[in-house]
Amino acid sequence: MKIDLALLHKYNQPVPRYTSYPTVPYWQNEIDGDVWNRKFQQQFKIKNSREGISLYIHLPFCESLCTYCGCNKKITTNHSVEEVYMKAILDEWGLYLNLVNEQPVIKELHLGGGTPTFFSPDNLKKLLTGILTQSTIHPNREFSIEGHPNNTTQEHLETLYKLGFRRISYGVQDNDPKVQQVINRIQPFTTLVEATRMARNVGFTSINFDLIYGLPLQTVESMQTTIHQCLSLQPDRVAFYSYAHVPWTSRGQRLFSEEDLPSPELKMQLYSLGKELFTTNGYYDIGMDHFALPTDDLYLAAQQGRLHRNFMGYTTQAGGLLLGLGVSSISDVGIAFAQNKKTLHEYYQSIQHKELATQKGYFLTEEDLHFKRYILDIICTGSTILNEEDSEALNKYSLPELGKLQADELLNLAGSKLTVTTLGRNFLRNICRAFDLHLLKHQHEVTVPKYSKAI
Repeated sequence: MKIDLALLHKYNQPVPRYTSYPTVPYWQNEIDGDVWNRKFQQQFKIKNSREGISLYIHLPFCESLCTYCGCNKKITTNHSVEEVYMKAILDEWGLYLNLVNEQPVIKELHLGGGTPTFFSPDNLKKLLTGILTQSTIHPNREFSIEGHPNNTTQEHLETLYKLGFRRISYGVQDNDPKVQQVINRIQPFTTLVEATRMARNVGFTSINFDLIYGLPLQTVESMQTTIHQCLSLQPDRVAFYSYAHVPWTSRGQRLFSEEDLPSPELKMQLYSLGKELFTTNGYYDIGMDHFALPTDDLYLAAQQGRLHRNFMGYTTQAGGLLLGLGVSSISDVGIAFAQNKKTLHEYYQSIQHKELATQKGYFLTEEDLHFKRYILDIICTGSTILNEEDSEALNKYSLPELGKLQADELLNLAGSKLTVTTLGRNFLRNICRAFDLHLLKHQHEVTVPKYSKAI
């Protein structure tokens, strides 16, 4: 579908990506650790034996700084940091095990970063073995890792495969040498070809490429070349992210000139081009930023209504408890969020004192849970049912916004049923915003930017 550039411009406003609700800016800077422990224990008891848990391990180290990156990372070439960090992760895991009286059933495990393949294969094996030997592995488990094409080796892949990993996501971003130079991420396309070949030969069944549109010096022609090159390798999934320019929180983004960023109009052209190329080459639009081949589990989950979204993005593992380990990691137990301390010093200090490193977080109210469900429904299934018990908040905050969206044919609201239109699938973040009570209640109080723009 061709999208009117005027409509894209209208909705290209700062909006959350909704990997959580409420979003992180509305969390409390300090949460009660005892209350968090009780909520974790309560939800673990409910969810562990029934459906298993998800585990996210943040590995923050990178050897060089990619200037576009907004992740929590630590730049170093000193690999002795691996041992110290692994010990802290395993000690933190032990603290959580002490809170429960049954063995964890791990259904989903994801290694993110930073650069997880900064760690040697032996150390990844040591870390993962230390966790998995104290757990039961769910028969339908899904283990995945983020890999850097430049340093993911055959030994990395073989080690991970033997531990049960079948999914890998390669950070591609852009194949154009000029763009790579300005964002300080030099990786020849031949390197990506070899990394993809190795993963397939080892036995990985799902390969994802992360691409970003809106980076400095990108053009329609360079983006077209990058996408065609990636399509030639037939990744099972593609995440096509909008570059989030947030220099107020990511200082590395100040290292290139904002004059080199594509104009809003060009960025919208890049988005439209990517969407067209993926969908005309056999990929299905799963939802916010994601495309998948019809043979991939993500597509099947979307078709069967099993799609879920959390801090790791879209996942086929719906509704389980997500435990985050490592510096800055976020845990989601359904009724509460908790984020670990953001500096290595503070994180290590907590673990050394045999205390959980949780700091920032949020305990959801009943109203939060209802509106969280609306947002998840929209992102994952494209429809939701409005509940009568929420009528006061819906009438005051959501319905006026939904009326504007419906006037632009982005959704249909018939009675209590809301359905996102085909056109509206390009504006999921904007539609979710209509249910963000925290943002809507305080939108006139915003004095500093909080979010990147939607497109």
